[in-house]
Amino acid sequence: MKRRTTLAALAALLACGTARAQLPRLDDLLNKGGAALPGLSAGGAGSGDAPTDVAGIKEALAVGTERAVAGLSRRDGYFGNQAVKILMPASIQKVADVARMAGFQKQVDDFVLSMNRAAEAAVPMASRFFGDAIRDMTLDDARGILAGGDTTATEFFRGKTQDRLFAAFRPVVSKKVDEVGATRAYKDLIGRYEKVPLVGRQSLDLDDYVTGKALDGLFLMVGEEEKKIRANPAARTTDLLKRVFGR
Repeated sequence: MKRRTTLAALAALLACGTARAQLPRLDDLLNKGGAALPGLSAGGAGSGDAPTDVAGIKEALAVGTERAVAGLSRRDGYFGNQAVKILMPASIQKVADVARMAGFQKQVDDFVLSMNRAAEAAVPMASRFFGDAIRDMTLDDARGILAGGDTTATEFFRGKTQDRLFAAFRPVVSKKVDEVGATRAYKDLIGRYEKVPLVGRQSLDLDDYVTGKALDGLFLMVGEEEKKIRANPAARTTDLLKRVFGR
């Protein structure tokens, strides 16, 4: 029963809509790795059929991740979610405080908004990397997820994809912050702040900051989806998930 509950939790790891269209189909995921996971249902967990259990695990991973990606990639996916909203970098918080007092509240607000818009533009790219991680899942990976805690599947994805996601996100973030005005707003804020006597020059790699925060938010939401599915059988939204996790 405990392993079935653990399996159920995995269904919270992917998103829907356009993000789902970017993911490999379940049949494609099973073409690589499914046959390499025999005996997964041993001990009475799952459907009792190893290939079906493998398919169910992979579908759970796909469905949950889709949900997280789709939720974050829509307008205000980051900006409107206080759990993942990208805030003013701590290293230049004094810049923002001085700017606000000097009557530049709008510039500060525009700067924060534009960082979040850049994250929303980059996050759909995660679907491809998550799909690769699902395809490449090994027997040990699956066993570890089954035996793990509330966010074991999320940590699996983070370990497999973090570096590649950062490398893929950063150019998109860099381009988007220019398009939506984050860089201009940042330079304007910094320029005004540095004119204040005795302040000195400020430094921040804006692209690295936004990329890192975008990934932090992504994995936080993937983890929330995983925990939701572990606790709520109603989140098993396909026949396969119900068959594998509903026993």
